This record gives sequence, C-alpha cells and structure tokens, in this order.
Amino acid sequence: MAKKVPQKAFTFLQQLAKNNDRDWFNEHKAEFKAIASEMKEFYNELMISMQEHDAIEKLKVFRIYRDIRFSKNKTPYKTHLGASFTRAKPKLRGGYYLHLTPGESFIACGFWAPEKEDLLRIRKEFEMDATEIREILGDKTLKNIWGEMEGEELKTAPKGFNKEHENIDLIRKKQFVFTKNFTDEEVLSPGFMEEINNAFKAIRPYFDFMTEVLTTDENGMSIFED
Repeated sequence: MAKKVPQKAFTFLQQLAKNNDRDWFNEHKAEFKAIASEMKEFYNELMISMQEHDAIEKLKVFRIYRDIRFSKNKTPYKTHLGASFTRAKPKLRGGYYLHLTPGESFIACGFWAPEKEDLLRIRKEFEMDATEIREILGDKTLKNIWGEMEGEELKTAPKGFNKEHENIDLIRKKQFVFTKNFTDEEVLSPGFMEEINNAFKAIRPYFDFMTEVLTTDENGMSIFED
C-alpha cells in the first residue's frame, strides 16, 4: 500500500500557523523532524511511481525556514510543506510541484519562469501555428483533471508580435502552468499518492509538445549536436 500523508503533518502546520516563532518551533523540533522524515519517504515513493511514466532526475524538498531578509512578513517559518520533481534536462523540459497545507493543498506542473530565450521560442511557435497545442489543451482527459492552462500574461502583445494575431491569447502568456486543488480529506486519504501520480501522468502530452518546441529551432531542427 502506498504511503500516506500523516495527519500529524497537518496538525503540526496548524499549530505552527498559530505559533510562528523560534521558541515554539525549537520546542517542537523533534516532532517536526519526524514528520519531515515521513514526508521524505512519501516524496521518494511518489518519485519512483512517476519514473514509470517520466524521467525524473531530481527531487527537491523545500526547507521549512523562510527567507525573511527582503520580506515585510517576518514570521520565520513556512506553514506549508513543498517538494518539486525535475525532469531530466536538457532533453526534457518542465517540472512538477506538490504543496501541502491545511485548506490550501495543490499540485502544479508546467513552466513557471521560462528563461528569456525559451519564452521567445514558445511565443514564436504559437505565432507560427497553435493547432497542436490547442488540441492538447482541449483534450477531455487533461481538462477533466487539470482544467485550463493558467499563468501570468501581458495585457497586450509582447514586443515584436502583432496584437491582432489569432493566437495572441497564447502569445502574451509569460507562464504556462496547470494547478489542481485538493481538500484536506483527499490529501490525507490512502489514495492521494495514486491520484497525484495519475494527474502528473495525464499532463505528459503537454510536456512532450513543449519539450519538442524547446529542443528544436524554428525550422524543427534539434538544438543538440549529434
């Protein structure tokens, strides 16, 4: 049976939200370390399942400590648990993210902050032809699981692009992401890991398309040397 997210993880996060200071955290540090260890096992098992349908090269578990140097919010700890899964670069593109916190848990995947060159390449692809990406985004299975593609976008056309272009809705995007929310009951259920894995598996046609775009030039030639 797949590992579960322990109830005590959410209990701890709820208590931390009410006592977000170093004294309280230090008093409960052993408890947190035990939870973090269980969650690492959960992430690792999920990664193994994901590797059956994708090439995941890296798991990153985010620290509980906040960087408060440039933030008005000086609370020292995050009140969520997070982990990301990176596909094997440079020949595969895109990433997956898992965010767990009482009342606001979600998974996400896609392209959060494309590099300048990648963003231009994506926009050029959509300028040339968006038929294939629209078919992928309109797929029933993908839409039933993930809904619509999200992300920040410009109010008008990027420099060098026609604001009247038929695909301007795609061209003006700065991010290309999908998110899926979960209730606490769903997160803490025995089938949560399988549901995440199935959702990540369903996004594969989108990742395949975007990877092909980002690993070829505008003529469709590979950017890698043989």
